Amino acid sequence: MITVYHLDNSRSQRILWLLEELELPYEIHFYKRDPRTMLAPKSLRNIHPLGKAPIITDTEGDVTLAESGAIIEYLVERYGNGRLQPERGTPAHVQFLYWLHYAEGSAMPPLLLKLVFGLLPTRVPFVIRPIASLIAGGVQSRLINPQLKLHMDFWEQALSRSEWFAGKDFTAADIQMSFPLEAAAMRAGALGGRPHVGAFLRRIHARPAYQRALVKGSAYAFASAGDGPA
Repeated sequence: MITVYHLDNSRSQRILWLLEELELPYEIHFYKRDPRTMLAPKSLRNIHPLGKAPIITDTEGDVTLAESGAIIEYLVERYGNGRLQPERGTPAHVQFLYWLHYAEGSAMPPLLLKLVFGLLPTRVPFVIRPIASLIAGGVQSRLINPQLKLHMDFWEQALSRSEWFAGKDFTAADIQMSFPLEAAAMRAGALGGRPHVGAFLRRIHARPAYQRALVKGSAYAFASAGDGPA
């Protein structure tokens, strides 16, 4: 049996979606963020030493695994039977691997920096908030926002060539890429002048498996990102 250790409003929502696409049975253990820090609770360290969601266990394979990309590769390889990934040795499979690892390796760091520097002025003593606001604003305008624009334009270009990131077919790489695009749509203006990014988000949100995962996963604030008018 596969068990997902699931944190509300987090990247672990993608794993629920993948399992729904693969039509696999699974259990969910729910965890909530600390309301003061917005971090995962320390109790997740009982499952994996780093205490970060998502984590899965698979009793059939005697596996405990963290990291979204690794979990997706494991589940698709073990249970996919050829589904949700292009045939090996094809150009589409190379693109599949690229986007599967790009999502966390390149796309998420500037989004996390934007979140951290956006919160910074509210997390310091009142007396130094004006200085913190100036520093945070400068870092965002000079460093973070230009990097985000570079990535968001890159997504738009890729999706202008095909409906899905690895080519003409929907794959697990699209599941992995969903969170950066949803987060950027909510926090970084990804939809401004990028119709293909918006269309991608509307396509994934319309998938029955995505909708089933939302029902099972509970709170996920990013689910409506990009669902406005075209």
